[in-house]
Amino acid sequence: MSTKDYLEKDYYAVLGVPKTATADEIKKAYRKLARQYHPDTNQGDTAKETKFKEVSEAYDVLSDSKRRKEYDEARTLFGSGMGGQRPGGGGGFPFDFGDLFGGTAGQPGGAGAGDRLGDLFGGLFNRGGGATRTTTRTTRPRRGQDVESEVTLTFTEAAEGTTVSLRLTSSAACTACSGTGARAGTTPRVCPTCEGTGAASRNLGNFAFSEPCRDCKGRGLLVDDPCPVCEGSGRAKSTRTIQARIPAGVADGQRVKLKGKGAPGENGGPAGDLYIQTHVKPHAVFGRSGDNLTITVPVTFSEAALGAEIKVPTLKGLPVTLRIPAGTPNGRTFRVRGRGLTRKDGTKGDLLVTVEVLVPKTLDDKSRDLLTEFATATAGDDPRADLIQRARSE
Repeated sequence: MSTKDYLEKDYYAVLGVPKTATADEIKKAYRKLARQYHPDTNQGDTAKETKFKEVSEAYDVLSDSKRRKEYDEARTLFGSGMGGQRPGGGGGFPFDFGDLFGGTAGQPGGAGAGDRLGDLFGGLFNRGGGATRTTTRTTRPRRGQDVESEVTLTFTEAAEGTTVSLRLTSSAACTACSGTGARAGTTPRVCPTCEGTGAASRNLGNFAFSEPCRDCKGRGLLVDDPCPVCEGSGRAKSTRTIQARIPAGVADGQRVKLKGKGAPGENGGPAGDLYIQTHVKPHAVFGRSGDNLTITVPVTFSEAALGAEIKVPTLKGLPVTLRIPAGTPNGRTFRVRGRGLTRKDGTKGDLLVTVEVLVPKTLDDKSRDLLTEFATATAGDDPRADLIQRARSE
């Protein structure tokens, strides 16, 4: 994420939360907006697809405590500390963010706010007075772009984890020119403006701001005969297939981050990250409640009344025996320990078994006689007597 993004984009406003929002409030807001703008439910709506990407980008920053801190510090330092005012209250600076940050997107990830703003304010208090001077630092590596993909999993794959094959398209070094940007047989030349550093500092009164060289766009090199494939950029679209491991226990709609699996970096910079949006198909028998699996098991009236031991299926395992005590009511839930989903720490959730008492649709003569005898024997027990009593008392 570039410093320009940090200063121009209000991620809190994108998610509709205050700056004081907790991690849970941020997650809740993201999930609501993700459901609203997800491309799967708004096919062909480019505006909502763009909004979904903005929401995802905001959540990526604010859900990470370290990146959120850097984001807040950057906006506080520039937005409040500099505030567009000259020292001493003499009015606004004569520049805009487009000039200041032109071409800085894609700086190496993982750097602290101090590092990024150190680039921004390199020579901040320079008072040399010259219009432009070259810096002495070398061109910095650039982090590759983050890449997003989607995958649809079966319920069992999501529960147990799986490896999926993904075909990704991202920016990479142009194969025709090996990333130089120059036509085959030619080579780029060192930029005379920045002397190959890729950066220069511009003086604005009493302040000097470090920025990418405008002539070479921060590359430190100029191409006189550009590569016809990448048109001199040194970058081209690259398609590759990777094997991505989806961890056990992912939920429907969850985003899985695979560090370093995104687009390759430039000038030796690290690769970006890969974000995989997961979609989980429902299971015919099992459901999910957090780390627990759920299942509804039918039992007969006699099993519920007299008690019984019943067989209950497990997800890709042998059935377990569950003891139903006598007098079990319809809808009661029993817990089978350790037969749920695998957690991050390696432990497992539980299997929650809800019993559903079945009433026979047809009876033979013998069964009807027995039930009639049972009804006669229990005729004095009115299960609705207390209900009627309480209804009258209100």
